[in-house]
Amino acid sequence: MFGGFGVPGTPFRLIEAVMDKGVRDLTLIKNEANEDGMGLAKVITAGRARKLITTHLGLCPSVIEMMNRKEIEVEFYPQGILAEKIRAGGAGLFGILTDIGLETILRENKQVIEFQGRQVIIEPALRADLALIHAAKADSWGNLVYEKSARNFSPLMATAADRVVAEVEEVVAPGDLDPDQIHTPGVFVDHVVPIDQLSSEYGILARHVL
Repeated sequence: MFGGFGVPGTPFRLIEAVMDKGVRDLTLIKNEANEDGMGLAKVITAGRARKLITTHLGLCPSVIEMMNRKEIEVEFYPQGILAEKIRAGGAGLFGILTDIGLETILRENKQVIEFQGRQVIIEPALRADLALIHAAKADSWGNLVYEKSARNFSPLMATAADRVVAEVEEVVAPGDLDPDQIHTPGVFVDHVVPIDQLSSEYGILARHVL
């Protein structure tokens, strides 16, 4: 899982660390693939991913072309449904019920049941082995604060992954963050990577935690 809604909240430096590590055959979960030549698009166009779970590809023609050539499998969901599937995964639920998509291709290969007199689709919850997210601030306990619209998918993804790595713009001492302003409690975060280090130092640290 990768946080981000376009540029805000996308963990660009951790994505570079994924590229440096050389991993392949990835299943990626993100709201979109970023734009050509940046962020997740670089991972996909480098041939590192086999599948992308997302809401749209409108900003990334190169990935659209790869999808049309069947070089990557793409699974689309409406934005709210994707977020809710992740939220359910973080809450320990098996899935959600929705009537969105009943008359569309979203119904294909899905179980449909009758609930309270209506037909609904069973959407399985979504979890990941790893979530990479970006935050404005963190303390050494791993508590995270996001900045404005960068607070998008990251709070949900931090609860729905077995391992969470956050790149952060500023690390403060324990107690320096107002408890009422913490968006992701440190109990969900496994690693905090400061991004104000030299690139070489950053690369070593990021590759280590990944």
